Amino acid sequence: MKVLGIIGSPRKNGNTDILVDSVLQGVKEKGFEVEKIYLSDLDFKGCIACEGCRKTCKCVLKDDLEDVYVKSEESDGIVLGSPTYFYNVTWLTKKFLDRLYAYEVFDETDRSVWLSPNEVNGSKYAVTVSICEQETIENMGFTSDAMNLTLQSVGWRTVESIKALYLYERGEAEAEYELKERSKKAGVKLTKTIILADKTRSI
Repeated sequence: MKVLGIIGSPRKNGNTDILVDSVLQGVKEKGFEVEKIYLSDLDFKGCIACEGCRKTCKCVLKDDLEDVYVKSEESDGIVLGSPTYFYNVTWLTKKFLDRLYAYEVFDETDRSVWLSPNEVNGSKYAVTVSICEQETIENMGFTSDAMNLTLQSVGWRTVESIKALYLYERGEAEAEYELKERSKKAGVKLTKTIILADKTRSI
């Protein structure tokens, strides 16, 4: 079984990176394979609302995100992390989330009726990591919700949301033992959920 980590921060080795690594550590301890992708390494566009994905549930844009689609589809779960930029996810994360629109299917005559192929083929599971430099959860704004609600809409149920406050300088999270342990436990919970889902499908 495999879990894909996706870093939406433009800074490598920063606090988002550290905490996503902590989640993945918990995943690895349960014997799962892990892979990590930095969105900042990829050359990809935002959704252009062309509706080219309507019949196939495949984005028609040809760029580096094609490989991420494949990796996410082959994974049993994902870990998505983003710092807070003006009360929301980073532009990199938002571009990625918008491109997940390809995973939605609508009734031809009533767009209030919709679902995701992931639901039909078997739901997937996720952990999200949100970082904020301020001390109160209100200053995190929509960061966590933007990731959780989007993932949920395309068939990835978030089993745990790590919300880390008062982190700004690169690498500060490395000294936050309790926060890293909480993140690692989220990774363990993710694997247990995936294992439970696999057992339940065979009932």
